Amino acid sequence: MGRGIAVAFAYAGHRVTMIDVKPRSTEDFAKLTADALGEVRTTFANLSRLGLLAEADVDLLAARVSVEPTGQSGAVLSEAGLVFEGVPEVVELKREVLGAASKQVGPDTIIASTTSTILVDDLSGVIESPRRFLNVHWLNPAYLIPLVEVSPGKATDPVIVDEVKALLEGIGKVPVVCAATPGFIVPRIQALAMNEAARMVEEGVASAEEIDKAIRYGFGFRYAVLGLLEFIDWGGGDILYYASRYLEGALGSDRYRAPEVISRNMHEGRIGLRTGAGFLDYSSLDLDAYRAKRLQAMVDLLRHFDLARPPVLDRS
Repeated sequence: MGRGIAVAFAYAGHRVTMIDVKPRSTEDFAKLTADALGEVRTTFANLSRLGLLAEADVDLLAARVSVEPTGQSGAVLSEAGLVFEGVPEVVELKREVLGAASKQVGPDTIIASTTSTILVDDLSGVIESPRRFLNVHWLNPAYLIPLVEVSPGKATDPVIVDEVKALLEGIGKVPVVCAATPGFIVPRIQALAMNEAARMVEEGVASAEEIDKAIRYGFGFRYAVLGLLEFIDWGGGDILYYASRYLEGALGSDRYRAPEVISRNMHEGRIGLRTGAGFLDYSSLDLDAYRAKRLQAMVDLLRHFDLARPPVLDRS
């Protein structure tokens, strides 16, 4: 993940130093450096082949990334504007690394963990001046996926959150802010969907190939244009309510039970587009223009998948 983040920032014009926090012999550090910088250069070369940069610029971009041993961490961190921690998902290891880093950085340096599982407040206690500490969760591959989940802790200064969001937007990312809860946003939803797909294979509902085809051309297709909550509003929260009740009974599992907010929205008349409000507020929108824009995006996706075909006309 650290190497992917380095590529994302270097691509956007920043100089990045990766610090090896593990003590190594000179020979082992040289091997690690060669491996890390080799991966960075290979990534830029791949992006060149994909048309995102000119081949002649690969070396220029790769040269923006360097690696320093743990013995040089103090000199590097003292000059850093933003520090990302990217060590393995072990609480004590992260606390050790973060605590040490917070003593070496400048007083205004922002410190961010990239943990995908540990809550920010389980780590913030070791940080000197925890107001400048938060979690910034990237999705792999970090240099391609636009979304970055920003999770502040109880002590995080809102100004720091705004600064991190602005910095991420400046390198072409799409930050979203979420509470410090297990799974954040994407991993929490993703875990449910992946487990259900695996369960359907286990139950013989369909083959893995057929399920993945359904996800690509149905589930993923729609949610690339409409967010999950926007999609509830598009069809109507009442549809989800009754569908959930049926699935809960038919499949004998409360994992399909709709949350209370669905029935509450129904009772309050917040069904979605039909009533002008649901999870989102549509009261000030030109609904015809809004629908046309979303449908155009779906047509663009059809063209992307080479599935947009002209009508069959019988002119005989």
